[in-house]
Amino acid sequence: MSPLFKAEGIVKRFGERVLFDAASLELETGNGYVLVGPNGSGKTTLLRVLAGLDSAQEGKLVYRAREAAAAGPYPEPWRREIVYAHQQPYLFRTSLADNVEYGLARRGMARERRAALAAEALAWAGLAARHGVPPHRLSGGEKQRAALARAKVLNPVLLLLDEPTANLDGEARAQVLELVRALITESHTVLIATHDPEIIRLAILTRLRVSAQRIEVAE
Repeated sequence: MSPLFKAEGIVKRFGERVLFDAASLELETGNGYVLVGPNGSGKTTLLRVLAGLDSAQEGKLVYRAREAAAAGPYPEPWRREIVYAHQQPYLFRTSLADNVEYGLARRGMARERRAALAAEALAWAGLAARHGVPPHRLSGGEKQRAALARAKVLNPVLLLLDEPTANLDGEARAQVLELVRALITESHTVLIATHDPEIIRLAILTRLRVSAQRIEVAE
């Protein structure tokens, strides 16, 4: 059985600086993977290349046995199934519910249906009582949980998370960690870029071996 997603020979340069050279990975359906490395090692850039948000100079991407050049363009059908969540989620200056509905609205879903799905996602994230609150009144942990709810509501087959617990501690961090675990199911694959030792230790995560300059493997 072929892997869900493969990246082969990814080369990313910024001028004369080579961020990574010949990075390769394989992701299987229903697994959680962790990509580790210090700040500046290229974790975010690699995730963005995999998500089609940045292009690479060389290499190829393969999703569900369909191939595309890492230099672009990214196949449009992939965008409905592969979702990237930023380290610092941007939330619009409207209600929390509207933020979670945004991706569904972009897909043309009817208002009543997307409102129902957004309500379910907010309840899953423990934010049901905050549905009408504008983002500037949310804590850092609440914003991150809202970002996970906004990703979950799109029902991604492959979810790419960039440092989901960054700048969080205590209860806020524990709440986000629990949601991250819940996102990994038999039909959903999650790749997490992080240096959080708790995520690295999660038993549900598979150690991901990436052949890439300055990107390390979870021990």
